[in-house]
Amino acid sequence: MNKLINQSIAILVPCYNEELTVAAIVRDFNACLPQAVVYVFDNNSKDATVRLALDAGAVVRNVPLQGKGNVIRRMFADVDADIYIMVDGDNTYDASVAPQLAEKLVDEGLDMVVGTRVSTEHEAYRFGHRFGNRLLTGSVAAVFGNTFTDMLSGYRVFSRRYAKSFAAHSAGFETETELTVHALELRMPVAEVETIYRSRPEGSVSKLNTYRDGVRILWTIIKLFKTEKPLAFFSLAFFAFMLAAVGFALPLLQTYLETGLVPRLPTAILSVALSLFGVISLNCGLILDTVTKGRIEQKRFAYLAISAPRIKHA
Repeated sequence: MNKLINQSIAILVPCYNEELTVAAIVRDFNACLPQAVVYVFDNNSKDATVRLALDAGAVVRNVPLQGKGNVIRRMFADVDADIYIMVDGDNTYDASVAPQLAEKLVDEGLDMVVGTRVSTEHEAYRFGHRFGNRLLTGSVAAVFGNTFTDMLSGYRVFSRRYAKSFAAHSAGFETETELTVHALELRMPVAEVETIYRSRPEGSVSKLNTYRDGVRILWTIIKLFKTEKPLAFFSLAFFAFMLAAVGFALPLLQTYLETGLVPRLPTAILSVALSLFGVISLNCGLILDTVTKGRIEQKRFAYLAISAPRIKHA
């Protein structure tokens, strides 16, 4: 804990209708990190979330644009700190682990530490959520690199240079995917620490829709694949078009060699068109790959413009 005395720490809590849990979160984090400031970012709650957060001692900010991604964008833009600790407002994460996560960030000079969820409670972490998390985490690992085992955890610690270099394009729950890819794309030093994951208290309802949000997260992975690795993305399109073109052309070639005729002219035109689409896709990938490398360099320069987290001595 002494390592964190001279660090400014912000606890960031995105909330939407969390009146049953928000006060406990504020109290628990104030007890574990008394030098930190707890910020509750309310996202148009219809219940007593704001009043209870204020009564518990939190600084409350309102975010009118609905969606967790919009809230995180405001969090990182509005709050200045050396260390940012983000935790969901449902009181399912263990506040007592926060000092350990923050100390690991400072000790090892990391930019993000993810609290990997560990739970024996079926209701806390249902099989469908576990399976979906593994599938989506595996998809990101296949495209961007295998670093995380729980990509969708809502308990994370960030350095200042991470927070201030994160563009935050996502609007909803797919923001965790974007947080992960941002670290992987810039090859930031990151780590995971296992944390206990509890069930929501009785009466508290999750805002996550397993299938709808799962599809949105998968679509976000595909869009990030296209944006961050365009050559690989459009090369796949190139091979798909060329494979289809060859598949249509081979019977025509065989007929031509046997008879000297091309009786199925529309099929021949389709084959040529598919070949052209393939070449255009490959050219798009080559051009966008150059643009993407320049954009990543600019993001890297913005990231490096902020000093790394380090132990401060009085």
